[in-house]
Amino acid sequence: MYKIVRKEKLNPSIYLMDILAPLVAKSALPGQFIIVRNTEFGERIPLTVADTNPEAGTVTIVFQPVGASTLELAQFEEGEEVASFVGPLGRPSDLVTDDKEEVAKKKVVFIAGGVGTAPVYPQVKWMHEHGFDCDVIIGARNKDLIIMEDMMRAVAKNLYVCTDDGSYGFKGNVTQLLADLIENQHKEYNHAVVIGPMIMMKFACLATKKYDIPTIVSLNPIMVDGTGMCGACRVVVDGKVKFACVDGPEFDGHLVDFDQAMRRQAIYKTEEGRRKLAFQEGRTHHGGCGNCKEDK
Repeated sequence: MYKIVRKEKLNPSIYLMDILAPLVAKSALPGQFIIVRNTEFGERIPLTVADTNPEAGTVTIVFQPVGASTLELAQFEEGEEVASFVGPLGRPSDLVTDDKEEVAKKKVVFIAGGVGTAPVYPQVKWMHEHGFDCDVIIGARNKDLIIMEDMMRAVAKNLYVCTDDGSYGFKGNVTQLLADLIENQHKEYNHAVVIGPMIMMKFACLATKKYDIPTIVSLNPIMVDGTGMCGACRVVVDGKVKFACVDGPEFDGHLVDFDQAMRRQAIYKTEEGRRKLAFQEGRTHHGGCGNCKEDK
């Protein structure tokens, strides 16, 4: 059992929790995720690690209740315990594992949309702690949906905030703000990390491709099981089938087939849709379960 030592409501629809999980806190790296189960027989919920405190033994998760399990998790209070908290899973961010001299040459901009601000934060924090400067763009529909602004401002060289309705910061979306920074403020970037809703990542990648900026995206939003067995996070990257949970969650954003992924995500939401995908995709439907040969 894993105790919830802190719970905070970041805005009307997003929660932050610190979970006591010392082993995970000591080993998790930016870009990785965990799987939490509320109860012994509960559904597996993959969530990106938003922060760690190895000294306190805590791992921070940030989530938006959208399904039954995350709605249930939002009802847990400080002092209560979740049944399991497994991780770290997935591959760490390339910025963390690449040669430090190469990272130092990068002029990095992080682009975060909505709850995607949470998985961006540990990467920006890591950059700051290792002496690397970076710019950060945070976007949301309105001011009330902006999260973790103060935390991000403490670790980013420059933080730029935008809202679709203009209620706070730059009026417009993240791609429009990026264009303004490059074209009007003469900012130069040679590396981008984009995390947020799939549609936002798609258009952000179209923008960075226009400016010839290599771009990494996190496909955590499409994960369900987190082990490659359910087939939910099957995605095509550079014409090859990949699974976000076991091959990622980070990929080259300019090579991801976002349209296919979003269509597939919509179909997967129904039981009949899942059966249809399993039939159509056959041996490539699962990513490591060992049962693909049984698909007909």
